[in-house]
Amino acid sequence: MEKSEKPPKEPGKLRQFLAALIVNQLALSYGIVIGWPSPSALQLQSSSSPVGDEPMTDAGVSWLTGILTLSGTIVTVLLSVIPDRFSRKRFGYALTLPILIAWLLIAFATNHTYIYVSRALTGVSGAGTFFLVSNYVSEISCDSIRGMLAAILVFSVNTGVLIAYILGGIMSFHTLPVVVIALAIFFFVTFIFLPESPAYLVRQNRMHEAIRALKWLKGGNVLVAECALSHVQLQVKEIASMRTAKFSDLFRDKATTKALIIALGLFIFQQTCGVFGMISNTETIFKMSGSSLSPNASAIIVAALQLFGSWVATIVVDRLGRRPLFLLSAAGMCVCHCVIATFCSLQNLQYDVSAYSSIPVVALSTFMVAYSVGMGIGPVVILFEIFARDVTPLASTVTLSVSWAAAFVITKSFTDLIALLGMHGCFFLLAAFCACNFIFCYALLPETKGRNREDIVDELNGVRCTKNSNNVKHTIGSDSVHAAYV
Repeated sequence: MEKSEKPPKEPGKLRQFLAALIVNQLALSYGIVIGWPSPSALQLQSSSSPVGDEPMTDAGVSWLTGILTLSGTIVTVLLSVIPDRFSRKRFGYALTLPILIAWLLIAFATNHTYIYVSRALTGVSGAGTFFLVSNYVSEISCDSIRGMLAAILVFSVNTGVLIAYILGGIMSFHTLPVVVIALAIFFFVTFIFLPESPAYLVRQNRMHEAIRALKWLKGGNVLVAECALSHVQLQVKEIASMRTAKFSDLFRDKATTKALIIALGLFIFQQTCGVFGMISNTETIFKMSGSSLSPNASAIIVAALQLFGSWVATIVVDRLGRRPLFLLSAAGMCVCHCVIATFCSLQNLQYDVSAYSSIPVVALSTFMVAYSVGMGIGPVVILFEIFARDVTPLASTVTLSVSWAAAFVITKSFTDLIALLGMHGCFFLLAAFCACNFIFCYALLPETKGRNREDIVDELNGVRCTKNSNNVKHTIGSDSVHAAYV
């Protein structure tokens, strides 16, 4: 009996990987935006503030991330209601403008208004970045590596956070923007050499340019490029023929309504676990908790472990299943919050906890790993697995907008919660949210690993399904990592 031949190796994967790295320079810059408030807030609130005549208040610091998420919410909604007819290349070039203006405002800031306008612009560029990167990478990559290329966005954002913590500790307030401006310029120059999205070119009926772009992406293999063009044409035709879902379609049957509840719950709990607020206030938290390490050194350790956690997540998400990772993540975050809250309570009661001052660093670092392996990218994976195909775009728009809005509420109120409840009370509240998240996932979340979409929808409708060994895994869609940090 003859041995079956292995399928031929698909050409161009290295070029697709390179293209994903180049476009994800925008995600790297956005990660710096997210991490920037942590080292900068302490400088802005010091007696020798680098901007303005007076130190920034706690309310002012809360707006540093609040404005970012608020403008991001608005832009996300706008991008969802405007027909997607953007040239990916021109859109990428346009995104460099708000990035450059935002960081120039920081570099030359003389009062706090400059900073708030800058943060609003970075929220605009952040929402645009997720739209561009997720769509462009989805449209240029082959199925076999699309999930891995999509995960690069999360990894790039986490890398940016780590860079912000490191540079924020060694560079002056007005010098750090120069680095981000240089990154934006480097992105602009390198992005010039990448091809336009073949899907966009097909939608514009520019077939000669589409085949040229596909030839580059397929390593110059003309035959594979022509086959890919036929596939892209079929996809574009299928999408164009689909009926546009209405808001009422989200409640048309039991499966869709239950899927919406699950998706909204996961994204809201993703924010109420407090990750966005803690990333933006890491150094402040360690300073208030009396950690033995310097706040900046502690923040760098946490960011490095978060980067490690996001890498682990890309490996285990398709091996261990969705439910176990969500439950493990929620339980782990709850324990970490309780540990930090207990430490702060003992400190507040005047107990000598100096011998255990490394506990906040260990607990918050563990929290970041627990968050990354489950609640970090997990809600987005679930989002694109539990809805019927025709309502997935609308459902993703609604849930991602709610995610941005929830991030605004949490980040804007984070410092107020600390002032109202104390550091210990704030962390006990976050622990309660994580406990609720555990119960929510245990009660409602189905296992979706390795199952096709139709079986999952049938289960949500209450139809008993038998496991099918031929079920195929899902590929994360064009908006797959939009909400990793939203």
